Amino acid sequence: MSQQPVVLIGSGLAGYGVARELRKLNSEVPITMLSADHGGFYSKPMLSNAIATSKTPESILNSSATQMANQLHIAIRPNTRVSAIDSVQKVVMLENGESVSYDHLVLAIGADQIRIPLQGDGINELLTVNDLDDYRHFRFALAGKKQIAILGAGLIGCEFANDLVSAGYEVHVIDISTQPLGRLLPAEGGRFLQDKLTAIGIKFHLKTITQRIDRVGDRLNLSFDDETQLEVDLVLSAVGLRPRIQLAKAASIEVNRGIVTDRYLQTRASYIYALGDCAEVEGKVLPFVMPISHASRALAATLNGTPTMLRYPAMPVLVKTPACPTIVSPPDPDKGGEWRVDKTEDGIRALFQDITGNLLGFALLGDATKEKNALTPLLPPVLD
Repeated sequence: MSQQPVVLIGSGLAGYGVARELRKLNSEVPITMLSADHGGFYSKPMLSNAIATSKTPESILNSSATQMANQLHIAIRPNTRVSAIDSVQKVVMLENGESVSYDHLVLAIGADQIRIPLQGDGINELLTVNDLDDYRHFRFALAGKKQIAILGAGLIGCEFANDLVSAGYEVHVIDISTQPLGRLLPAEGGRFLQDKLTAIGIKFHLKTITQRIDRVGDRLNLSFDDETQLEVDLVLSAVGLRPRIQLAKAASIEVNRGIVTDRYLQTRASYIYALGDCAEVEGKVLPFVMPISHASRALAATLNGTPTMLRYPAMPVLVKTPACPTIVSPPDPDKGGEWRVDKTEDGIRALFQDITGNLLGFALLGDATKEKNALTPLLPPVLD
């Protein structure tokens, strides 16, 4: 009887990361990747700074599914959606009625953009960019437009705002928070970033709740909770990500914010693992590149017969806002401490320290980003 494959659901960085790392360790194990879209490989973080450099979807795509299948010696099934998992029979069911057996199953299914509840006849025209096909649609929708509203002043919202204003668009950023990057920066850092982005033309509408989006001719009218309004050509939502947990939940696999795993990335179901934006490890959901890279290596070793516990070192995040270079390493919210901020005309150096002075996190903006390499070794691991 031939060996059943390791089946990967998802063709993003997490899915391809596991495939690459496992293939390095084992050239023989059969691997099947099921992809809901085209299945090609590209860098998703590039999507939030691709407009200003006129990157086409074709130029962002590194390799097609066929090229990746040949490169990694795996089977890739693009445009294939999974409808259910039978963890007892070790089978996944596809929407087309087929079933695929697995030896081990890896859920690398990512996250969806959060859609905030809004009223109005223009809500169906609210755009999000969560993958290459979304970017293609967004780029097409921008043609002939001038004024863009972005819902959300978090990392992705600020990156898109910087990119779009650099490409010549008039950009408005709306957020309920008092500052951009409210979850990542102390107040002084938020003000510094806002000032730098305002200086290049971005208009912020903070402490503001969007209630309605209505179509007015060929434009969209946003109504806010303070009874003010804003008329624009296009609205992009970037309010955050929600892990895709429905498939696991329907299979009676434990979920919380994400699909719950142990330190070996195994779910509560035998032979089923999860990583990337969909996974919750030790209560942490970390939708960034570095955590996925570490998880891919650990899981590949486990799948190859060497159980390997996941460890996360300190992993500072680069925010792609060229108008204000920013690097953040957020402190663990469960750890006590306070921000100590040094500000100059050209930068912000904010250190989050505990009562004894131990460094637990930092935020570096402007010229202070040059201190990243010196400060990172002083941080505790995210997951030891």
